[in-house]
Amino acid sequence: MEGRRAGRLPALRAIAHHLTRAGLTVFFWFIGTAVVTVWFVFRDPRFDYRLLIVGAVLPAIVDAFFGGARVLHSLTFSVVLLVVLMLATPRGTTIRRTLLALPIGTLLHLVFTGAWMNPQVFWWPFLGWSFEDAAHPVAERGWWNVLLELIGLGLCAWVFVRAELADPQRRREFWRTGRLTLPIA
Repeated sequence: MEGRRAGRLPALRAIAHHLTRAGLTVFFWFIGTAVVTVWFVFRDPRFDYRLLIVGAVLPAIVDAFFGGARVLHSLTFSVVLLVVLMLATPRGTTIRRTLLALPIGTLLHLVFTGAWMNPQVFWWPFLGWSFEDAAHPVAERGWWNVLLELIGLGLCAWVFVRAELADPQRRREFWRTGRLTLPIA
């Protein structure tokens, strides 16, 4: 058991190094804003927030390994992901409804990271194939990330309280289905 844990530590350290090098310490901002936005826009009790959360942090994590904003910070990636999902899944099915959360999460990441502020990356490949060593949008914000992360943490805490996730049964339901029961008022 100890050997397996020890073997994972270098991998975890490598991931942490890549994320830190890109200036990525912001996760709650993306998670909190995505969950609250989707709840207020869709108000769908069947929505899978687990995949939304994955989609909301996926561009930050993947592009960090490339040292800056790349393909996942382009509108093209999110649109292609959405189109592939729509073509690959039958209309009106549970799998389509579930998987739609992933491209919605990546699109919301673009909104809440301010990805459009770098047109070369945001409109890739329409303005050219080069990313011109574009910095990661999170890294460009500097100390503002602390404030944004605190706001995101506050949003996550609000969701935790409103969805009554302190109740073990509600937490198990969330982990099993991805559904959150948030009151409208």
